[in-house]
Amino acid sequence: MALGWRHGLGLFFHKIRFEVLVWDPVAGHQHLLAVPPDFEFQGAKGDISGAVLRAAGDADHFRVVMVGSNGKQPRTVLACVYSSEAGAWGDFISAPLPPEGLFIFRSQPAVLAGGCLHWSLTMAGSRSILKFDLNRKSLDLRLLPGDYYTPLSPVKFAVMRAEGGGMGFLFLFGFTAELWSLNPNRDGVMIWEPGRSIELDKLLRLNPEKDTPHVIGYAEENNVVFFWTVVGVFMVHLDSWWFKKLSKTSLDSWYHPFEIAYTPGTSIHLHCGYEKTE
Repeated sequence: MALGWRHGLGLFFHKIRFEVLVWDPVAGHQHLLAVPPDFEFQGAKGDISGAVLRAAGDADHFRVVMVGSNGKQPRTVLACVYSSEAGAWGDFISAPLPPEGLFIFRSQPAVLAGGCLHWSLTMAGSRSILKFDLNRKSLDLRLLPGDYYTPLSPVKFAVMRAEGGGMGFLFLFGFTAELWSLNPNRDGVMIWEPGRSIELDKLLRLNPEKDTPHVIGYAEENNVVFFWTVVGVFMVHLDSWWFKKLSKTSLDSWYHPFEIAYTPGTSIHLHCGYEKTE
C-alpha cells in the first residue's frame, strides 16, 4: 500500500509483514524497515499511516514518520521517527485521544506544510486533522469547523497547503471548491476562515446535472489538486486556477504525484501514478 511520495521518495506499507519500504527510483535505492511493534493491535484492528521526507539540506538521508493507534492503549495516538543517518527509530511521541472512539486514516497521504505533517482522518464520524510537528516532535488533533464534519454531511474535504505555506484544507460541496486556512482572531486565537472559492462546473466546463467531482490527489510542491469528473481527471493549480485534463481513471483510484526539483531555482517536475484504494 502506497503511503505517499515526497522529495523524490516513495513510502510503501506491507500490512502482513508490518514493514515499510522507502524507494528512490532515480537513484535506484530501496530501504526496508520494520515498523515498531507498539503500533500493532493485539486482537483488535488499529490504524496506521506514515510519511517520508528528505533530511533538511541533506539529499543522502531521509526520515520516516509513522503515526497510528497505540496497540496497548487504544485511546492514545503514537508517532515515531526513523532517521536514515542514525539508522534507527527514535523515541515514541504520544498524545491522548478524545473519548469518542478510535480514528481511521482516510486514503489521502500526509501533507507537509509549515514544518508539520498533516493527516486527514475520521473519528466517530467527525472529520479531523492530525498534525505532527517535525521540530517540536509533538502531536495535535484538530477538528474541522462544526458545520462541515457531521457524519451525514455531503461535503468532501482534503488537507492542502494554504496561502503563505501553512496548513489549510479544501472543501468540496457539489461543484463548489472552497479553500480554508487557520488565522488568528482579535484575541490571537487561531480559527478556521474561508478563503477563495471556485465553481468547478464553470472552470472545467462540466455539466452541473452530472455526478459531482471528487478529490483524488494532491501535489504539495506545485500546489496542484486532482479532481475526478465524469469526463475525466483534471489537475488544477490552486494559485492560478490553471487546469489541464488528464486521462480517464476510475473513481476508486488515488493519484500519487512524483515531484522532483532537478536543480536549484528551476521549476519542479511533476509525474503521477495512481493506485486502487481499499
